[in-house]
Amino acid sequence: MYLFNKCHYPGCNKNSISSIDEKGNLKETSDFCFEHTPNILEVKKKLNHFFRTHDKIVGLNASGFPIDNLNLDGKKLYGCNFQNCTFTNVHADNIRMRMCTFNFSTLTDCSILGSNIQFSSFSGSKLVHVLLTGSDLIHTNFNGITAYQSSFDDSDLYNSRFIKAVLMNTSMNNCNLKKTVFYESMREGVGFKLSNTRESLSDRNKGGLMGDFGAKVHDDDYSDNLEGGGTL
Repeated sequence: MYLFNKCHYPGCNKNSISSIDEKGNLKETSDFCFEHTPNILEVKKKLNHFFRTHDKIVGLNASGFPIDNLNLDGKKLYGCNFQNCTFTNVHADNIRMRMCTFNFSTLTDCSILGSNIQFSSFSGSKLVHVLLTGSDLIHTNFNGITAYQSSFDDSDLYNSRFIKAVLMNTSMNNCNLKKTVFYESMREGVGFKLSNTRESLSDRNKGGLMGDFGAKVHDDDYSDNLEGGGTL
């Protein structure tokens, strides 16, 4: 996991951005958080160079940083912290991630096709035009996300959680939804064609995906289970 070094700025309790030494390796010493970094452009240049020159990245803390127009195809990330980051036009096809945190981040126009992401968290994040098609997204936390015009098609979402998520015009066709949790989620224009919706968890007392974007999630009078998938 990333180091929990605190920012050097007086009175700041945020984690500092990972420092990079002259050889391009992560240092264990702390520096400043994104907000108090004296030279943001220089730090961003070093981080981008670090991403480009390392196929395996362990313990990086880039919390709050804007990441754009970057190619992360085929990278391997372990125990990295990307909380409150903004990702714009990032290509990360076939990426492999374990125990990484993207809580309260914003991802726009990103491609994460064929990824393998496990034991990671996107809680509270916003996904706009994000492609996760053909991915293994297992034991991953999507609680409270807002996904708009994004695709999870042909993905394995086993035991992942979308509690209180807002899913709009987003596709989950041909997905494995076994033990996938949608408690109190709101869904409008979501496709589940060929997905095993009956093995997902939408109501704490019943199985299967039920309700729609306008449903009162605390009522007992949910609509009948969808049969054979379809659009909610």
